[in-house]
Amino acid sequence: MEERYKISDPQVLRVVTHPLRARLLGLLRSDGPATASELGRAVGESSGSTSYHLRELFKYGFIEEDPEQRDGRERRWRARHRYTSWNSREMAVTPEGRETVKVMRLLQADLLGQVIEEFDEGDWSPAWTAAAGMSDHLAELPPAALEEFTARAGELLAELAARHEGAAGTQLVHVWVGGFPRKRREEP
Repeated sequence: MEERYKISDPQVLRVVTHPLRARLLGLLRSDGPATASELGRAVGESSGSTSYHLRELFKYGFIEEDPEQRDGRERRWRARHRYTSWNSREMAVTPEGRETVKVMRLLQADLLGQVIEEFDEGDWSPAWTAAAGMSDHLAELPPAALEEFTARAGELLAELAARHEGAAGTQLVHVWVGGFPRKRREEP
């Protein structure tokens, strides 16, 4: 699996703004190859519906057939990339690009809400309960510093994942990093 699918065309990014497609792609990335029927059961959709959306993901290069796991009756699909990325500055040059990025950010926020809702401290060890959570910071930064923070957070996460790969007690963990400027309140 390739590391990253860098998208510069808003039309291609728009393909994964569909909530079901985003969910199917996420499942293929996190849980591995699956058929349309298996994915349909996982998301509560018909295999016909999931087949259609999988073909759209395939058409735009997000997924591929899994040649190692063909069952002869139904295609098995796998994600081609671990992450999808885009340059917001490049996308912002058109109204369509700005709208597509906004929809993607809202999908990411929805997923964050789902993960928080599904997390039940009673299902996890005290170590996981203590480690899980979120923090909210406000800092005065210029754009270059926020870019540096985001890049360094990604580098640190990659380093920690590599260091602990295969270690006892590891779990697949959702990690979000985001930062947005906030308009200052008007002085009276």
